[in-house]
Amino acid sequence: MTITHRRLGQNGPEVFPIGIGAMSFSNFYGEATREDALALLEMAMDHGVNHIDTADIYGMGVSEIAIGAFLAKQGKQAQDFFHIATKAGIDRDDTGSGFNNHPDYLRKSLEASLKRLGVDYVDLFYVHRRQQDIPIEEVTETLAGFVKEGLIGAFGFSEIAPTTLRRAAAVHPVAAVQSEYSLQTRGPELGLVQATRDLGAAMVAFSPVGRGLLTDRPHSAKDIANMPFLAVNPRFMGANLTRNIAATAAFRDLAKDMGMAASTLAIAWLLHQDHHIIPIPGTRSVTHFAELIAAAGVKLGDEDKARIDAIMPPGWCHGDRYSDTQWRAIERYC
Repeated sequence: MTITHRRLGQNGPEVFPIGIGAMSFSNFYGEATREDALALLEMAMDHGVNHIDTADIYGMGVSEIAIGAFLAKQGKQAQDFFHIATKAGIDRDDTGSGFNNHPDYLRKSLEASLKRLGVDYVDLFYVHRRQQDIPIEEVTETLAGFVKEGLIGAFGFSEIAPTTLRRAAAVHPVAAVQSEYSLQTRGPELGLVQATRDLGAAMVAFSPVGRGLLTDRPHSAKDIANMPFLAVNPRFMGANLTRNIAATAAFRDLAKDMGMAASTLAIAWLLHQDHHIIPIPGTRSVTHFAELIAAAGVKLGDEDKARIDAIMPPGWCHGDRYSDTQWRAIERYC
């Protein structure tokens, strides 16, 4: 089956329909090694996966350093091959509100990211979280200035509301919006998928396999005890975790019946929701990575989608998407 690439924004580069979520190159979901990251990036090149998404906050620069080491080792071929996105706006110094969208801070963060990556330009630069007391129009002007300087090809925002996106796009075209989106988290269907499509922005979906729940090997309570983020996330705590693992069992059975891994089917479903959606799953395992990118070659018919919808209807998941603390600076719009 021919794999159709997707565009990273209306005027952006064409990329493999599935990217690499490089938070997994840090220790966010468990111990990660530089060797794991380099092996996964090498495999990505071999399979044509040419979009990497990272951030300065992932391991406090560890993810970007790993990518930079790979690019330095592989040379110009890898640098020309990969289209890199990085993010800033979560205050690495943890002062004030914890979020900083001031021009000087964003510039300092971007320049530091470029240095860690070993490049003088990235294709896409996101504001990771909004600082609510700075108008989005002002932040957009700052980012547009980075485009004019040639530091970035385009810019986007993470976890913003459709109304905020439209305000920003009235100032300058926005290439992408990043949000959690999967069979487990359907909120973007209530306005964000539509707004990004209307404005020609890519809808970049992180956690497309539900932070592991939509896989053949969901995390156990013992695993989660060693993952600080999930250990306090409502969907992965106590009875909710038990209920969610049970609720996804039929999905795993369906994937097996269809001859693929559950993670493959989860991402295939996402790819079939709209042509501008680009999932960016993260993993430290080349075996799991093969399952994830295999979704690009899956064709789902109407009957297949109906079977998935029947066992995974919107609202099936037990527990809120985030804890009260984790919701900070994320715009709720429905």
